[in-house]
Amino acid sequence: MASLEKDEDGFYTPDLLKGIYDMGFSKPSKIQERALPLLLSNPPTNMIGQSQSGTGKTAAFVLTMLSRVDFTINKPQALCLAPSRELARQIMSVVTAMGKFTNVQTEYAIKDNLPRSATSITAHIIVGTPGTMADLMRRRVIDVSEIKVFVLDEADNMLDQDGLGDQTLRVKNMLPRTHPVQIILFSATFPDHVRAYSSKFAPNANKIELQKEELSVDSIRQFYMDCKNAEHKYDILVSLYQLLTIGQSIIFCQHRHTADRISQRMTAEGHKVASLHGAKDAAERDAIIDRFREGKDKVLITTNVIARGIDILQVNMVVNYDLPLMNERDKNADERPDVETYIHRIGRTGRFGRKGISINFVHDKKTWLQMEQIEKATGKGIIRIETHDVDQMEEKMKKALK
Repeated sequence: MASLEKDEDGFYTPDLLKGIYDMGFSKPSKIQERALPLLLSNPPTNMIGQSQSGTGKTAAFVLTMLSRVDFTINKPQALCLAPSRELARQIMSVVTAMGKFTNVQTEYAIKDNLPRSATSITAHIIVGTPGTMADLMRRRVIDVSEIKVFVLDEADNMLDQDGLGDQTLRVKNMLPRTHPVQIILFSATFPDHVRAYSSKFAPNANKIELQKEELSVDSIRQFYMDCKNAEHKYDILVSLYQLLTIGQSIIFCQHRHTADRISQRMTAEGHKVASLHGAKDAAERDAIIDRFREGKDKVLITTNVIARGIDILQVNMVVNYDLPLMNERDKNADERPDVETYIHRIGRTGRFGRKGISINFVHDKKTWLQMEQIEKATGKGIIRIETHDVDQMEEKMKKALK
């Protein structure tokens, strides 16, 4: 990032620049170009930033955290919250890569990562999930007296959900009152009710917003397959297996038990697949996502746990085995499709402008109408693919991937 030379306030130590260049950044992306001057200005100002997945948001807020840390003080100075342990680990990998040549010390605040007996964390930057972070702050394992930056990644999800919203607020309420803390919210989507709340959560923030239309993921070809019934969806998935393994694929289901059932059946039939969801224990989740990242597993069957923020460049296909519904996010909602989650899910493919395809399984009138609503909301056509001729089906998909 050539424009990021050290300014008069002494930001961008050469060590930090070295890390940035080492990561292969030579010039800032659009969101970085707009966000960084605002994020790094003094005195620090809050920021609410919206830009679609794969645009370099993480690097922007990680650079901000690293720039604000005084490495001579061994106390926590920046906190970052993410909705899942998978995303927290991914953010941390950017912190360690960018801070490689600095003296930054880092620690996780994710479940099962610290011994229960830990009494104090002195790391400069702590990345974690809301519940664990709130617990460590409450027990004073995290000393908040020097915190300068508080980041929420996938902020709409963090402020919206009953559980996460409460825990996130709890973390914010425990931040020091003796000095201002810079609050940074980033997300690909901000539904209206969350947008209003985020303005209260991060008062007087600079706002960078891309229009809704720009968020519709253009490099992704969207298809749907008419299945005869719910059972037929499984048969179609199995017949797609060859295609799913050309690059890597993520298959999204509504329920954990569906993800497990499909992966058990496919494994029994000799197909190599992995299944990941929130009911698995921490070490197993870490191992599964790491194997998938390394390309050892090609097909990952999951719930919404990794619908957000996960960057795996080789993923070129997403299958919505079940369409995401509003009532999964909010118990009181109805069965309308959850368009925000849909955009996040299909955004796992076509990362950084690469080609990707998404396939929706539709098996009755209700799911057909739900998909029609998604089509209307995103303003993008979803093309039908006949399911009776497997060869023809493969042909069409391969063409879309070229």
